[in-house]
Amino acid sequence: MIFPTFLSYILSFIYVGIYWNNHHHLLHTLQKVTGPVLWANHHLLFWLSLVPFASGWMGANHSATVPAALYGIVLLMASIAYNVLQKLIINTEQGSSTLKQAIGNDTKGKISMLAYMIAAGLAIIQPWIAQALYVILALLWLIPDRRIERMLYSTEKDERS
Repeated sequence: MIFPTFLSYILSFIYVGIYWNNHHHLLHTLQKVTGPVLWANHHLLFWLSLVPFASGWMGANHSATVPAALYGIVLLMASIAYNVLQKLIINTEQGSSTLKQAIGNDTKGKISMLAYMIAAGLAIIQPWIAQALYVILALLWLIPDRRIERMLYSTEKDERS
């Protein structure tokens, strides 16, 4: 059946778009780029590069446990890599971190990582439950992170005043 493959592709396209949008906002908070920030960025890109593979496998085997679990593991690892990139940016910027002010303790990000772990584990028991969680998490992140956007615009407004 082609329909599950197409749905898997759409979900993965949405996830890549979510990362793309939030990554764009994230990098706008940077004052300087360091080697560790570049490598953390590559780490994130590595995990995102696995999304098409995991998506294709899950779509072609929509009721199989291992592909659904692998999809969740790839999403979990991308989430962890994004978190590492955030932390490196915050540490690089130190006290003047716009990103730190914007995201606070990043509860939404931490909850998402936990949910990806749970979903990947649930995929072994019931793949469709895991896949439903992947959709719910995508919907949770569908709108780009407004916290960063608000902080960037308020900083620009202050600088113009």
